[in-house]
Amino acid sequence: MKNKKWIAFLFFTVFLLTGCRSAQPIPDSSGKEVKPSQETGVLPVFYDGRKEGRVPPVKNQGTLGTCWAFASLQALEASLLPEESYDFSEDHMSLGNGFSIPQEEGGEFTMSLAYLLSWKGPVLESDDPYGDGISPVGLKAVKHVQEVQLIPGKDYEKIKRAVLQYGGVQSSLYTSMTDENSRSSSYNEEAYAYCYIGSQPPNHDSVIIGWDDAYPKENFHEDVNGDGAFICLNSWGKGFGDQGYYYVSYYDSNIGMNNLVYAAAEEPNNYDHIYQSDLRGWVGQLGYGEDTVWMSNVYEAENNETLSAVGFYATASRTTYEIYAVPAAKDREAIINGGDFDRRIRLAEGSFQNAGFYTVALPEGAGKAVELKKGERFAVVVKITTPDTVHPAAIEYDAGDGRTFADLSDGEGYISADGGNWESVEEKQNCNLCLKAYTKDR
Repeated sequence: MKNKKWIAFLFFTVFLLTGCRSAQPIPDSSGKEVKPSQETGVLPVFYDGRKEGRVPPVKNQGTLGTCWAFASLQALEASLLPEESYDFSEDHMSLGNGFSIPQEEGGEFTMSLAYLLSWKGPVLESDDPYGDGISPVGLKAVKHVQEVQLIPGKDYEKIKRAVLQYGGVQSSLYTSMTDENSRSSSYNEEAYAYCYIGSQPPNHDSVIIGWDDAYPKENFHEDVNGDGAFICLNSWGKGFGDQGYYYVSYYDSNIGMNNLVYAAAEEPNNYDHIYQSDLRGWVGQLGYGEDTVWMSNVYEAENNETLSAVGFYATASRTTYEIYAVPAAKDREAIINGGDFDRRIRLAEGSFQNAGFYTVALPEGAGKAVELKKGERFAVVVKITTPDTVHPAAIEYDAGDGRTFADLSDGEGYISADGGNWESVEEKQNCNLCLKAYTKDR
């Protein structure tokens, strides 16, 4: 069977640069404190993560457009509470993420993903303090983020359950305000109540840390259809809202549309090596016009190692996968024309309910089937099926906008419609596949 002509969708990321500038609890309108329910149980009508010790301290981004970094790292900090308390460096994320975007110009969540998932960070605030315009070289990540889930837009039940499970949900909204001293017709200062209804795209990130289904609709300046609001942690210091927190109406046009949770942050010794070619992360998608695609990256082992895990994106919900490996992978000619990937070893299979990035730890027996020698070329191969999509594979590429640059020399990526006929993504599409391999020394 010959490969169909492939189709590349190379404009996933439209940079909606969230460049806004820069505790006593908000009272429950019902007057009752409700403990979190089980993941599948009945949701409480009110929840405030601060009462559970699951919210990090309020911070202030000042005059820089770094709300995206503050929201990302505070959502990550919330996911570790109350067992572990960290203060991560927004300076390091916003200065050392690999994108050519000054702090003043803002950023967006795919930059956070690229930075965290490539293990560039997070680093501690004490090692790289915010606001001095410099970031020390050589700092190592103190946690390895291995899973980030994207909660479906406007699915308030799933958002609430994610808050209960992970502490905080990073989300976006539109605001004309830029700091704690700003004013807006969408914001009721007396009630700390915000609601924008309109067509402007989001330009500010906050962290949803709770909700109140009974919060009165009369508190909003907009004429909303019902009660209810999310409790959000902002990044404009304690001078904004109620000691840094505010209510955002369920009927706001943007809140709850783009939602991230940092579902797995592990110790930095979880794996000995990460093999990757997508340091800029998910900026496009690739496929053959169908919901299934095969993808592979070939790497060279640095030591005597065991393949322990494989990481990749599910670009939409309900993705299923099969993971394979090819030890002692041959050269590009043998892969494309010699059927070298026909030797692949099946290692794992499964599914993801939500879009996001996932690390699949291989069963011990499967990993031992791929014991690598120093200098050995090896391939990780993933078949993914993502219903209702035509470009299931996440890719990194140079968009030509001066903001992202892709190094096509640090790996070999291949794509196939059927798992039998392979093409080079570097040669044919000038891109890298977002497909990582994790190993342990032996």
